[in-house]
Amino acid sequence: MTDEKVTDEKARSKPILIAHRGYSECYPENTLAGLQAALNTGAQCIEFDVHLSADEVPVVFHDSDVKRVTGSEGTIQEMTYSALKMLRASEPDRFAEKYSQEPVPSLEAVLALLKQWPNATAFVEIKTDTLKHFGVTHVVKIIMAALAEHQKHCVLISFDRTVLDHARKAGMLRIGWVVREWNAQAQTYAQALSPDFLFCNAEKIGKEDALWPGPWQWALYDIVDPDVALQWYNRGVELIETWDIGGMLADPRLAVEDVDDS
Repeated sequence: MTDEKVTDEKARSKPILIAHRGYSECYPENTLAGLQAALNTGAQCIEFDVHLSADEVPVVFHDSDVKRVTGSEGTIQEMTYSALKMLRASEPDRFAEKYSQEPVPSLEAVLALLKQWPNATAFVEIKTDTLKHFGVTHVVKIIMAALAEHQKHCVLISFDRTVLDHARKAGMLRIGWVVREWNAQAQTYAQALSPDFLFCNAEKIGKEDALWPGPWQWALYDIVDPDVALQWYNRGVELIETWDIGGMLADPRLAVEDVDDS
């Protein structure tokens, strides 16, 4: 197996699970609490989203609008990091006051957390709205600088092929393209880009469709049923992204054995 592979020989009988925005079934998404809970539960991989604040600080957040996650008004790209730090990423509609002290984390804080799990892999998604606001080249420069000391443990992913091409040319070791459409044109794009990982919504792929062959590993989202995960694994999908990392790992068929990230 090459260093670029996430899976290893011990895991060949089951897929590797990716915690989608952390343990987001039970914790607010993209928070330190949710990401740490996923890793504590045994996740070998986590996925989270990155925007730039108005003063160009990388922050871990999914939406451009902060309303759903924080209950406040504003747009990530138009708020300074100092203003964002005052908000709480508590998802009040889901959790009421349970996580009312949970901050909007910086990418730096999440990467510091990840150091405690040296065998874990993080899939870092640059959000399209930030690319549109600041420009591809500028965003890549900032994110690459932030990831410079963490490349061994991080994979840069995006829906935007342009940003991945720029990142690779700038020295990013591993990239993953998130496929919007399941069609021949997208397959041609994938072959031209030749990413290390291809992500796709599982619902877009037909029951009889063959996965596109290539040098990449497949990662499908969002799957919360162990039976479905194993069915996809038997079709050649090596990574499964899930909201419910705890529930999935509780199934003995998907449980991680002999994990030691201390």
